[in-house]
Amino acid sequence: MPIIQLSKEIIFPSPEHARKDGLLAIGGDLGEERLLKAYSMGIFPWYNDDSPILWWSPDPRLILIPEELNISRSLRKVIKKGIFKVTMDAAFEEVIRNCSEVTRKGQDGTWITEDMVEAYIRLHKSGYAHSVESWHEGELVGGLYGIILGKAFFGESMFSKASNASKVAFVTLVEKLRDKGFALIDCQVRTEHLISLGAREVHRKKFLDMLRKALEG
Repeated sequence: MPIIQLSKEIIFPSPEHARKDGLLAIGGDLGEERLLKAYSMGIFPWYNDDSPILWWSPDPRLILIPEELNISRSLRKVIKKGIFKVTMDAAFEEVIRNCSEVTRKGQDGTWITEDMVEAYIRLHKSGYAHSVESWHEGELVGGLYGIILGKAFFGESMFSKASNASKVAFVTLVEKLRDKGFALIDCQVRTEHLISLGAREVHRKKFLDMLRKALEG
């Protein structure tokens, strides 16, 4: 499939037109309206400073159903000890900037550009983007951020400066979302870290069907 060049109009091609690697479109902007439109269609931005904005909808898609959360015995012990204090939306900018500084295997630099940082801070101020923080002795040592639409949470990135800090934040988030009746957590692409916590891959068509129902909820 050819990569679609976006115009100023806030529209996206169907995710079914994505290339085999998940790349769907190029260009556009990171305005609030476009970002929310993208997430509602199962599309997300992922690029670096050396490229234009790239939009993706991979197949398969990694998801986590809140009821399927898997907490290992060792992680349960960490949680029970209360090593970390977990908060939500207490330090959004700190979380996203920490995520942008994480060195990831196989990546040269960060995909969380300054433009993306500023765009998601705007979404946070509008009530769509949220963070979860893990603190130890008053220091921010882990966390994650993402977008909430309907009964779906779209996870974007996480970081950890202490063993299990991001896992505890993630587990706390999933349990809160489960209690609120959330149907779906979008984890985008496969990582063994998230697989160990109960995430699984589904075909894009199934993901989009689940997403549609979650947005209606």
